[in-house]
Amino acid sequence: MAINSLSYVGVYSDNIAQWLSYGTNVLGLEDNSSALALGNENLYLKMDDRPFRFVIEPSSENRFGFCGWECHSEKELENTLRDLEVAGIEVTQASPQQCAERCVHRLYSFSDPAGNRHELSWGVISDFKRLVSPVGVREFITGKLGMGHVVLPAPNFDETSQFFIDVLGFALSDFMEMRFTDDPAEPAKRLWFMHCNPRHHSLGLFEVPHPAGCIHCMVEVNSIDEVGRCDDRRIEHGVKLTATLGRHANDQMVSFYMQTPSGFDMEYGAEGMQVEDWSSYNCFESTVPSYWGHDFSVGQADS
Repeated sequence: MAINSLSYVGVYSDNIAQWLSYGTNVLGLEDNSSALALGNENLYLKMDDRPFRFVIEPSSENRFGFCGWECHSEKELENTLRDLEVAGIEVTQASPQQCAERCVHRLYSFSDPAGNRHELSWGVISDFKRLVSPVGVREFITGKLGMGHVVLPAPNFDETSQFFIDVLGFALSDFMEMRFTDDPAEPAKRLWFMHCNPRHHSLGLFEVPHPAGCIHCMVEVNSIDEVGRCDDRRIEHGVKLTATLGRHANDQMVSFYMQTPSGFDMEYGAEGMQVEDWSSYNCFESTVPSYWGHDFSVGQADS
């Protein structure tokens, strides 16, 4: 397929200092803003040998901004742009300054049918310096798997899901149907998980709206101990827990969820499934989100 990974995500914030503390002291990311010296007020958070994986842009609102998808070759980029054009999707080419701010050679932006914003890039520019986590996180699981995954709101589910499959080339990994009450008359909301590389899913689509523009974003570390250490830091810094520790039934991830300063959730996990040969993988529907744990009711409790 043309898109190979989730390269980065963008976030809007009216309090950059709050995101700096959260990103470095809780998540364990490295502030790489001064090293990039790009002449703007953005916060660039580094999690591996890439220049950044999170870009936090000053704004009057707090919400998720955009997904940055990567093509590994210029030909793949051209193929994806052609498919977007055929589908009638308006695509905007970035200026040289905007490319410099994303540390890529070529950059384009578009919106999916649900209104979620996306960026498409090729040719990352990096000095490949390793992560120096301020709290000692040894490694985030990235590389060919990308930075993690996002779950986006898609109230117009049929149109949005078909866009990602038919136009962008994502494939279904597994799916769920969820209700928020015990009322059988409540319509089920679809939740689909999709892949574009060996990571079980880089994208999720949930058939609900969300004011923050994202259900959650996930980052993965190399051990459950690192997950536990992050939970300790979460408690120390007073960050709200939105789901308890648990192991998911679909991607096998051991994780917990917490609130970000921009209103969406962050999943922090380890041991996520990788599938090297999708041709032998059986797609399935799960009726429970997790084998154990992941009590999301804590997120509804008062802070």
